[in-house]
This record gives sequence, structure tokens and C-alpha cells, in this order.
Amino acid sequence: MNEERQTGNIAETEQGPAGTVNGSGRPKKSPAVRILTGVGVAVAAVITVAAWFFAWLTIGEYRPDDIEDIEIAGAAESTVQAGDTLSVVTWNTGCGALGDNADFFMDGGSMVYTADGERVRFNLQGIADTLAAIEPDVILLQEVDWDADRSHRVNEAAFYTGLYAYSGWESTFAYNYRVMYVPYPIPPVGNVNSGILTLSRYHMDASERVQLPVAFSWPVRLGQLKRCLLIDRLPVEGSDRELVLINLHLEAYDDGEGKYAQAAMLRDVLAAEAEAGNYVIAGGDFNLSTQEALALYPVGDGMWQPGVLEADAFGGGCRFVTDIFLPTCRSLDRVYADADRETFQYYVTDGFILSANVLALSVETVDTAFVYADHNPVVLTAYLLPEAEP
Repeated sequence: MNEERQTGNIAETEQGPAGTVNGSGRPKKSPAVRILTGVGVAVAAVITVAAWFFAWLTIGEYRPDDIEDIEIAGAAESTVQAGDTLSVVTWNTGCGALGDNADFFMDGGSMVYTADGERVRFNLQGIADTLAAIEPDVILLQEVDWDADRSHRVNEAAFYTGLYAYSGWESTFAYNYRVMYVPYPIPPVGNVNSGILTLSRYHMDASERVQLPVAFSWPVRLGQLKRCLLIDRLPVEGSDRELVLINLHLEAYDDGEGKYAQAAMLRDVLAAEAEAGNYVIAGGDFNLSTQEALALYPVGDGMWQPGVLEADAFGGGCRFVTDIFLPTCRSLDRVYADADRETFQYYVTDGFILSANVLALSVETVDTAFVYADHNPVVLTAYLLPEAEP
């Protein structure tokens, strides 16, 4: 009887009352439970991969010191003298990939990769030819890629410095955008190594990279620029003063606080140099505009909005100069080639800040029709006042 009873129990278990499997006693999972379990595993895997990815970006984040010495390449023999007149050009070159064929996703366009390798090289050559026609003494360039996916790894800094090295120019380069991988949008921006480049036919004594306030916090800052001032010091012959060149590219896509914090730090740097009696020429893309320029080029609804550069923003007698009668920048919400130019959004965001002892004889925007970049070059003819002149 005991064996029969035991056998009956075994048979009953193998046939299985509802919810058991082969005598294990474990309930069977319903299809819904199995789906939810699979989804949970997939979500956990995605979270784990994302966590490792952000940890990788964080560990490899570009963290420059507040002040870093920059190597001066080349060997210029000419020196600056009080009473000299010199030509200085500033140009945001759009990483060689923002010609008139491009729009850009950050400005309302759709493109991430805005040029193929051939177009990048076309843009660079056009920029080089334009600079050669201007014949400046000093060149301040922004958005110059060193090694980046977006410009197909063309070394733009080496291209520009190579053009002037044979003429006895000196150059300095400072990174302001170094990210191992920018994961957004689709397709992602990818790897970026880019910065600002200064070229001078005059001898430089020293150069340094000065870190500006970072406008973003973690984790957003992992894919953002670490903007800076590239400060080059040129000895003024027969004087204990220096000509201080400052190359800059202030914040573009923050809520406004970042660019104003950077402008405030720039003001402090300028005031210190002016107080020391140095000649100061700061040039670049400020991503700020003046009330006069905004009146000429009012910003339409939904368009990128520059900050406002107040006339008295810089003390020590320093002043902002530019040419407001031609736009220095165009919007990237759509392709410029074959567009209706009358309906396009234009800006004036590029120019110079000069100390009181630097006289602007002229400031002129060169009309390139935005063929090679989304900015036009701005050319300053500056006169270094001798010490006896007010």
C-alpha cells in the first residue's frame, strides 16, 4: 500500500498540478512575466553599458589647468615697435566643415556631418586664399580642428601653420574642445580635438592658455567645449611694454550665464594688462552682439540668440570695435547656397577689443558670401600709439 501510495504521488507530481514543472515545485512563468523579465534584463544591460560609458568619458575628460604654457612654433625675426601699424584678422573657420552647403543640428538644421573630406579641403583652401589676399600681420582663427571625426581627421592646424612657416611666422595653438566621443545626436558627433590658432609674423616671447569658466555641469559638460583665452606676448622693441594678443571664442549654446561669466573674466584680464601699460588686441568670436548690430539684424522667432555686449562692458579704457555694416556670421538653420539671402538670419558676433593705447584706423568685414565658413573674416588695421601720445 505504501509503495502504491508513493507511486501515485509521483505520478501525480509528474503530470503536474497547474503551475508546477516536472516535480520541481517551481511555478511556471507566464508569457507576460517572461516578457517583463526580458525587458528588465535588457534595461539593466543598457543602464550598465551607459554607466560604463559615462565613467569612461568622465575618467578621460579633458581637465586643463587654469593656466598652461603653450609652445611657440616657428621662428619670426620681426619685432613690434611703438608707432607701428599692423593688420590683424579674426575668423571663425567653422572647423572647415560649415561652408554654404551646410546647416547644423544645434542651430535648427538637420546635419551633423556637414561636409565630406573633399569639401573640407575645398573650404580650407578657400580660407587660405582669402587670408593670402588680406595679407595680415597677425591671424586669429577659431574652430580649427586638429583631429576630429566631423572634419574627417584633416589636421587643419598643421595646414594653416604650414602655409606660413616658410615665411618665418610663429604660431600657437590651444585646445578648447577635446572629447573622446560625443554620443549625440544620431549619427553622433564622435571624437573631437579642436582649438584656436594664432599666427604672427612678429616674434612672441611667451604664450599661455587661460581657462575660462565652464558653462555646464556634469554630465552635460562631458560633451562640451572647455573654452579658453590664448594669450600671446610680443615684446615691443625699445620698450618694457608688450603687445598682448588674445584669441578667444566665447560660449554659444548656454543659457547666457556662461558667456557673461567668460566675458567678465576677459574684462579682468584686459584691465590687468591695460593697467600694466601693455598694448592689447583681443579678437575672436564673442557670441555676443551690440545693440546697434541687433537693430540692423533683428533676431527672428526661434532663431539662435546672441548675448548683448554692452558698450561699457570693459574697463581700463578698453573698447569693442567691429564692422556692423556687413554680417560676420550667418544662421545655420538651413543651407545658405541658393537660399533667399533677403530672408536669412545674420549676426555680428566677431570683432576686437582694444586697449586705449591701440587706435583702430579701420575695421572691415570681408564678404566671402559664407562659401567656406559660416563666419566672415574681420580685419583690423591698428596703430600702436607711442608712449608720448595720449
